[in-house]
Amino acid sequence: MKQINSFSHKKILVLGLAKSGVTAAALLHKLGAFVTVNDKKPFSENPEAQGLLEQGIKVICGEHPIELLDEGFEIIVKNPGIPYNNPMIAGAIEKGIPVITEVELAYEISEAPFIGITGTNGKTTTTTLVYEMLKEGQKHPLIAGNIGTVASGVAEEATSENTIVIELSSFQLMGIVDFNPKIAILTNLYDAHLDYHGTKQEYIAAKANITKNQTELEYLIVNADQEETLAVARHSKAGIIPFSTKKELPEGAYISDGWLMFKREKVMEIENIALPGNHNLENILSAMAAAKLSGVENRAIQRVLETFTGVRHRLQYVTEVDGRKFYNDSKATNILATINALAAFEAPVILLAGGLDRGNEFDELLPYLKNVKAMITFGQTAPKMERIGKLAGIKTIVRVDNVDKAVPEAYRYSETGDVILLSPACASWDQYKTFEVRGDIFIEAVHKLK
Repeated sequence: MKQINSFSHKKILVLGLAKSGVTAAALLHKLGAFVTVNDKKPFSENPEAQGLLEQGIKVICGEHPIELLDEGFEIIVKNPGIPYNNPMIAGAIEKGIPVITEVELAYEISEAPFIGITGTNGKTTTTTLVYEMLKEGQKHPLIAGNIGTVASGVAEEATSENTIVIELSSFQLMGIVDFNPKIAILTNLYDAHLDYHGTKQEYIAAKANITKNQTELEYLIVNADQEETLAVARHSKAGIIPFSTKKELPEGAYISDGWLMFKREKVMEIENIALPGNHNLENILSAMAAAKLSGVENRAIQRVLETFTGVRHRLQYVTEVDGRKFYNDSKATNILATINALAAFEAPVILLAGGLDRGNEFDELLPYLKNVKAMITFGQTAPKMERIGKLAGIKTIVRVDNVDKAVPEAYRYSETGDVILLSPACASWDQYKTFEVRGDIFIEAVHKLK
């Protein structure tokens, strides 16, 4: 960790706890800041806040009192999930108080450079692939960010020998000032989180922050098959490395005659890749580009791609029961992710779908439901899912209370050779705290069948 004094003796408000807030508060306290933590959960039910109080950090719980903003805070470190129209955040911006997320704090203290990955879909798979490739190539990577490990905690332990591979959400990227990855990856851009950002333009602007501080000394790896991502690249000062599954790009990463290519060099034959799904070729190409730019040899990249079969909750193979294969794609929190999942299978599919209603319809799924023989719905969007299922001509559509009840119901309508797929096309927050919880419940229910 860099020994910095930019936070020393400054009054800093950490707004919202969870893992990132706890880590940021403790770190700022260590760096000599006068830290106040404000969390909505009551103190008596808040072990995180209780632990921070024991460290000597001021804690205010149970509400977000707007008068806190009159206490002269110089910086606010915001939990990424708190929207900018929150009265505390809106009030802070009106007063000219800088609002950052803990990713910015991580960058300030890190001795290690960053490889940052963002986009609508494929972030977790791409982040994991980059990490595994760098690890296989003896580059001493650390993994952090939206994938589950708090960035500032990782940065605190990192040295100049490491590289921090970090998955970044639009929420996190809205709160950066100087953050500048040596390599950035923009996987793709589709409608997402519009309930938070308001418009697609605002969402794209947040994602584009990943490259806003890059110079010609850094790289932006960008999807060349999408106009939205190319538009971001046109405004970047970084060296652009395009990737494509549709066209040959001698200056980037692409596919030619059954080979993964990087700048005209053959890296690996596609037939030897273990990870299923054509959509994953985009993730593989972008990860390969980052690994090659980091000096990883082809054989290390090959070893990873020959053995890597996916990440938990992202088209994760669970098990086979009586000839039925079960897949957990709980991380499919939007329509495109579910489209990609459905496209990965030729066998008949029983689809488990539904969740938080964000006001959208699911008509985009219609062309991809041809192979779905039954649909089990749950959550707020169950009626919308049923409507699109009927339009697709699916004869068996059953509504259940939750994922736990969906699994035995799916099994009841299945036959040997079928795929039973949890791919909700929706966020989990109507019934479950996270998509991970939803996926774990699915896995547990599948194993109960045995």
